[in-house]
Amino acid sequence: MEKVVIIGTGPAGLTAAVYAARANLDPLVIEGFQPGGQLTTTSEIENYPGFPDGVDGTELMTLTRKQAERFGTRFKAGEVTEACLDCRPLTLMLSDGEKIEAQTIIIATGASAQYLGIESEQKLIGRGVSGCATCDGAFYRDVPVAVLGGGDTAMEDALFLTHFASKVTVIHRRDQFRASQIMADRVVAHPKIEVLWDTVVEEVLDVEKNEVTGLKVRNVKTEVLSELAITGLFVAIGHKPNTGPFAGQLDTDHTGYLITNNTRTNIDGVFAAGDVQDSIYRQAITAAGTGCAASIEAERYLEGME
Repeated sequence: MEKVVIIGTGPAGLTAAVYAARANLDPLVIEGFQPGGQLTTTSEIENYPGFPDGVDGTELMTLTRKQAERFGTRFKAGEVTEACLDCRPLTLMLSDGEKIEAQTIIIATGASAQYLGIESEQKLIGRGVSGCATCDGAFYRDVPVAVLGGGDTAMEDALFLTHFASKVTVIHRRDQFRASQIMADRVVAHPKIEVLWDTVVEEVLDVEKNEVTGLKVRNVKTEVLSELAITGLFVAIGHKPNTGPFAGQLDTDHTGYLITNNTRTNIDGVFAAGDVQDSIYRQAITAAGTGCAASIEAERYLEGME
């Protein structure tokens, strides 16, 4: 039986692994469907401490993984498909059918940005298509960008991007925003923001550059197609926390994020860290911080069991 099983290999999971391994807890990390997490789709990170010249997202995760391995962390490929958190010991089932039993579990499965799903968008994620304005906005200084969405997140992203972009176009499929009135009013009144109402994105364009050069959009009322010249597309239509295997067992908020007290969930011995329990900040550094906290919490829980 494992002392600590960590699910996920983003900044939260790998930081938890570093701390657990240094505490001689011999952690086992389940890599998940996207080893390295969402950061592996980010070409350059400029706001992570310790890298004054920036760092590639994949490189940062590779370095953190090596650090965890240095202290004895073990890694296992695969995904968790089922979990019994009421069982003692805690039990996980992997995609290959293997069963793993553990005294403690740290869930660091992250949250996936929701995208449109069209082929042209998917191939340009990290090359002009982003799900995080706070992460990538500074790369788009003095160029036109677009934000897709109509909720508070889209409004916040649009206003944030005005600090960098020459112009921000907000694209929304309806004729009014879902966002709170005060946020919507700020966006509509901002001199650097234009709103395209009743409009959907048909295609993300990358004319001979393998990076975003524009959008093909369609007005849903008139069916008129047009092109919009932009350099970056920020998709703000929501995030989905990756909590499928734990459904119905852990407390969540109305959007599905795990509810924690510090990093403790409602089930003893089960902890959560990173974007799976953070719907507000969603930054690599905050995820790493909660990974550290979850590992310390797990260590103290194990000491209490002894």
